[in-house]
Amino acid sequence: MLKTLTLTAALAALASPWAAQAQSSCSSDGQPRPVQLMERFINADCASCWSDPATPQPARGALALDWIVPGSRADDAPLSAAARRDGLDRLAALGRAVPLEADSALTPVRRGQRRLRVAHGLPFNDYVGTAIELKPGTGGPWKAWLALVETVPAGTEGTPVERNLVRNTLQPAWDGDAPLSKAQQKKLYEARPMLIPEGTRADRLRVVGWVEDAKGRIQFIAQSACVQKP
Repeated sequence: MLKTLTLTAALAALASPWAAQAQSSCSSDGQPRPVQLMERFINADCASCWSDPATPQPARGALALDWIVPGSRADDAPLSAAARRDGLDRLAALGRAVPLEADSALTPVRRGQRRLRVAHGLPFNDYVGTAIELKPGTGGPWKAWLALVETVPAGTEGTPVERNLVRNTLQPAWDGDAPLSKAQQKKLYEARPMLIPEGTRADRLRVVGWVEDAKGRIQFIAQSACVQKP
């Protein structure tokens, strides 16, 4: 019983990404807002796609995310360790089929007047606390995506380009159907601990979040960076 309570308390602390920020602040505060989202999808069957020097590069002001999606070889696929089924959800949201090898999608970001903020805490026992917040919370319906990404520098891990490899996702649905409380009118907020998959370099983690309208158009986007506190 004590062990269960301890785990519950630990996860509750992780749900607040500001709980452990005495050492650093990891949020989108002060970070540039991408003007375009490039999403690169790799079939886990295609080992050479990860190391392809012709991998599309994002334009200036754009942000690239990398998804590895399950292939036909399942656990025997060379990239299966990093494959995620939520990559299939993302392809479906974009109306795209699973690529035989690799594919990319470009989505412009509209310049809405609301403020989107994302943040995360420090890794703890294979979890990291994450949060996404939209101010004000009115309007919608909104579909939010919060991606826990590992930024892999170019020239490491066999990739010739920098990659923001999606390691986990959170997809809150702010449907806007039910009447909003006064607190929700001020902001829509979701905070959850996310599991850090095995093989992830925790020191490379950050979060990227975006919010779509009912037609799937990206209205707001934000990315975090960790800044050491004095």
